Amino acid sequence: MANEDARILASWQTNADPWISAVREAQIESRRLVTDRALLAAIDAQRPRTVLDLGCGEGWLCRALLAWGIRTWGVDATASLVDAARAADPAGDYDCLDYAAFSLRPPARKVDLVACNFSLFGAEELNHLLASLPQVLNPGGHLLIQTLHPHVACGDGPYADGWREGSWAGFDAAFSDPAPWYFRTLESWVTLLGDSGFRLQGIGEPLHPITGRPASLLLVAGVG
Repeated sequence: MANEDARILASWQTNADPWISAVREAQIESRRLVTDRALLAAIDAQRPRTVLDLGCGEGWLCRALLAWGIRTWGVDATASLVDAARAADPAGDYDCLDYAAFSLRPPARKVDLVACNFSLFGAEELNHLLASLPQVLNPGGHLLIQTLHPHVACGDGPYADGWREGSWAGFDAAFSDPAPWYFRTLESWVTLLGDSGFRLQGIGEPLHPITGRPASLLLVAGVG
């Protein structure tokens, strides 16, 4: 595991409790106003019967989809987040598994849709992970990625792939040790999907109602 990927995991382990509070108390404005709803709408458009929430955190998406009658499977690398998801949804299906282990030996089960909601921040490990995902999708299945919009997240840095230092700016003071993240251009995301065996089918740019700027980038891809 690369040092940066290890730092990402360590940061989430450190910040699991404040993250659970932030999500469940709707403290994150962009999620409250835009991105949660945008993700649910994008999933609903595909009409899946089964969904893998990859990087499920404390399980909010699995719970929302279960309320729609969709069977869900949540996977996350942070044990305390998976424990919180299980406690909130005792009948739910959750596994604690990091991306390296997942990509090395993908679980022998299939779903209609894989959702990655702001959960893809690495570099080499992410490449291996995406290349493994076609194996867990049913025929006609889809991969849905919601991530930072590169034109907005770029800030004053160069518009080029590379590691960036993280920040908890705008979050509660309980957060500490922000994780690094790997910046990707839009072209890089599209190329990575193709190299991983996916065909890009749609791009969404949900707008923040106050700033008028994209709150996220939504990528919808199919296999082949």
